Amino acid sequence: MAPQAYAPAPCVDALLVVDVQRDFLPGGSLAVPQGDRVVAPLNRCLAAFAAYGRPVFASRDWHPRDHCSFHAQGGPRPAHCVAGSPGAAFADGLQLPSCAQVISKATTAERDSYSAFGGTDLLQRLRAAGVTRLVVGGLATDYCVLQTVLDACEAGFQVLVLGDAIAAVDVQPGDGQRATARMQAAGARLADSAQTMRELELAAGRVVH
Repeated sequence: MAPQAYAPAPCVDALLVVDVQRDFLPGGSLAVPQGDRVVAPLNRCLAAFAAYGRPVFASRDWHPRDHCSFHAQGGPRPAHCVAGSPGAAFADGLQLPSCAQVISKATTAERDSYSAFGGTDLLQRLRAAGVTRLVVGGLATDYCVLQTVLDACEAGFQVLVLGDAIAAVDVQPGDGQRATARMQAAGARLADSAQTMRELELAAGRVVH
């Protein structure tokens, strides 16, 4: 019997771009070395997910000026990603589609969060969209990407980390590699953007016999 066309199943894949903001790129106040190299592979995935009607999310630090993490408040980091400032804007060249849902985190002075799930409604949005697998890329491997992936795994999602669309701070040499190992130990899978797009194409064009 000849294969019959099959309508795509309800969406189970979503793309999450973590904190790709100007202050985290070279020249920013809290720059990730070579952080700008994540933009091109993320753009390829953003275009593919939008083309196939898959949900897209983008998290961002969105701090008040007196945020607890800033040096002026006794925190460990320089001021960065102050809400509404140029440094808090998404990276120049990051091509977020109009359908992208923005997740703002650490929006109050007293709360900090590396994870895109921390103090946000990201989990509820993913559940409402029927998402079961989360594809993650962004900044930085050893901080916000790590904690976001660990939380996603704990919440029961399948997680695919885009190995060519993450970059590490590496305060201590090897921090990025250790973070990747922790994500994999938690159940996340590592893949590059090209492989991920091939999987997306296969899922969109699948047939039953």
